[in-house]
Amino acid sequence: MTSFAKSFAAAVVALAPSALASSEAFVDDLKRSLTVEAEEIADAFGFPGITVSVADGNGVVSVAVGSANLETGEEMTPRTTMPAASVGKTFVAAVVLDFVAEAQLSLDSPVAPLFADDAWFARLPNAETMTVRHLLGHRSGLPDHVKLSAFPEMLRRSDRETDPVELISLLGGLDPLFPAGEEWSYSDTGYLILGLIIERVTGEPFEDAVRIRFIEPLALGLTGPSNRRQLPGLARGYASEAGGLGLPVRSTDGEGRLVWNPAIEGAGGGFYSTSSDLATWGRAFLSGRLTKEELFKVAAEGVPTAPERRASRYGLGIAVRSGPVMGEAYGHRGWIPGYSTSLQYYRAHDAAIALQINTDIGIIDSDRPILMEIEDRIASAYCRAIRDEQQ
Repeated sequence: MTSFAKSFAAAVVALAPSALASSEAFVDDLKRSLTVEAEEIADAFGFPGITVSVADGNGVVSVAVGSANLETGEEMTPRTTMPAASVGKTFVAAVVLDFVAEAQLSLDSPVAPLFADDAWFARLPNAETMTVRHLLGHRSGLPDHVKLSAFPEMLRRSDRETDPVELISLLGGLDPLFPAGEEWSYSDTGYLILGLIIERVTGEPFEDAVRIRFIEPLALGLTGPSNRRQLPGLARGYASEAGGLGLPVRSTDGEGRLVWNPAIEGAGGGFYSTSSDLATWGRAFLSGRLTKEELFKVAAEGVPTAPERRASRYGLGIAVRSGPVMGEAYGHRGWIPGYSTSLQYYRAHDAAIALQINTDIGIIDSDRPILMEIEDRIASAYCRAIRDEQQ
């Protein structure tokens, strides 16, 4: 058995439900508490539907409220899938960290030698100075191709797939936002490059590396690559015009296919999932159980994402924030037109909470940090159930 296999097997054992699992009555109480809170959230914000899952030492508890499709009346269930959007960056980061632990990559080696024969790479901002660490932590100085004027038209071309190199090349000849490593700016483009690095190391699509290393061993049976318009069990999403991408309000057609090709997201996200699978994944990876201890400390340390927001940091594929309810959390959020996702792992409680909403209306078009507010409300519902059990 390889060292990776041994550490993974130990982690899976550690993640198994406790032998002193809480009573069925507690699980029922927790489901009621989460359901009531989710219903109140959906009503307050006018969301079509929402799923919420908690993974802790007692297993996974999942609830779903509202509608997966307003037009057909299909109900949301815990098995309803949605695109996880940028939460998928945690999968990509986990694979790259494995490569570092296995000495197949170095965090601080320049990326350029991996693409020495690619003319498109040489034209990128900071091509000669960016490192794996810079890409993982959004410190490469690369602009974000999603924010460029050419991107919306490429997204709307749903009849064809877009090569990640085509998207990355949109940055060719542009000035860097800053010298690599000196500041922080979110860049999906950097994760597209990380996807290509994974493929250079393995010779296989980056999704296969995620599947082999994490999805299959953790039995994430409702998680898979968002590389086609027909995704299994998908809820219809409802998109805000504030996204500025010119897409239809309804994300799926009459056959349940996305009206745009999600393959364009690539390693910037790249997976559909359920809140249950995401909570399971979050407790495994964001607890540090799947990564060498010292390497995970580096990955979770992070830098402030803005001078005025020192409580919010970003590490290597891991966002860190201090919450008022359950303390410091490691996680990630995701947005893709029509869908919003959050995954948070609360260190002091060894508990991960994931939620998915089949709309971005009222979220991306709000001046308030709506997802953060919802995270705190769900965390409060979880804590109330715990307190009630202890009394």
